Amino acid sequence: MKKSLARWVEDAWYKEMYISAWFMPLSMIYVDAIRFRRYLYRIGVKKKTKLPVPVIIVGNITVGGTGKTPLVIWMVELLRQHGYKPGVISRGYAGTASKTPQAVTADSDPSLVGDEAVVLAKRCDCPVVVGADRVAAARQLLASNVCDVIISDDGLQHYALQRDIEIVVIDGERRFGNGYCLPVGPLREPPERIKQVDLVVVNGGGELLEGQFAMSCQGDQLVNLLSGERKGLSDFKGIACHAVAAIGNPSRFFAQLAAAGFQCDTHVFPDHHAFTADDLRFKHDKPVIMTEKDAVKCRAFAQANHWYLPVSAELAEAFSQQLLTLLKDKSHG
Repeated sequence: MKKSLARWVEDAWYKEMYISAWFMPLSMIYVDAIRFRRYLYRIGVKKKTKLPVPVIIVGNITVGGTGKTPLVIWMVELLRQHGYKPGVISRGYAGTASKTPQAVTADSDPSLVGDEAVVLAKRCDCPVVVGADRVAAARQLLASNVCDVIISDDGLQHYALQRDIEIVVIDGERRFGNGYCLPVGPLREPPERIKQVDLVVVNGGGELLEGQFAMSCQGDQLVNLLSGERKGLSDFKGIACHAVAAIGNPSRFFAQLAAAGFQCDTHVFPDHHAFTADDLRFKHDKPVIMTEKDAVKCRAFAQANHWYLPVSAELAEAFSQQLLTLLKDKSHG
């Protein structure tokens, strides 16, 4: 029932469904509420917390995945190469830890701290702290680690944490859906919010407007969940397999496999789904291919035919230079 409801909502947001218009008054109320909330922060009724190091927000204005986490991983490596000591904070979405903020390692339980946070800790090799209160998470990060810049994976709408640089990631294929805010459409904030951020990244193709930067997420090897063995995508070309995804935009993952020559039976689960062993038991014993975000939740019951596809973000040098220039200005401001 949940999956069918989620698909219905997605169709209403990204396809032509006039039934969405029935909920337009709710969307108008939502927009008024978020604009009023921003106004309260702007005039100082709601307080912002300024940290002693620059804060970079990597967020989006739509519900669901746009590619923020691969961009954060890429940025951590870029900043480290240029002498910075970055740390990462995240909400820890879908985590059930009773106490937050909480430090995350590559071995942390994703059911407690969230799947994306475990991927960040595994790939970034830098301090990672999760917590719904971004200010508290950032303070713990600074108290326990030597960091001179903080990257927030998501949190564009968490205005209590004062930010120095805002980066918005857009899904290049789905863009803004029908262009309406919740609940009529997928937007968390009106499209005009894009004009107020420092950098706009478009993931996965699509139209680039002036000043926007293209990003692609590429992976050419599969990793076995059980053994850690790596194989090139070409080794699986033409082989029948199962592809599972519990991410915001599973069609992008499935299309990537299809483009590599995979012949997949696709299985969609709700975003951040807590996998069980039964979820990955299929009638035919074919390879099961999943995303890295899903793989961290399947380690405890991994089988020899379970593989995941790690991806890395790719961006133009122009984006690197603009980001570094902005950060240098903020660090000395």
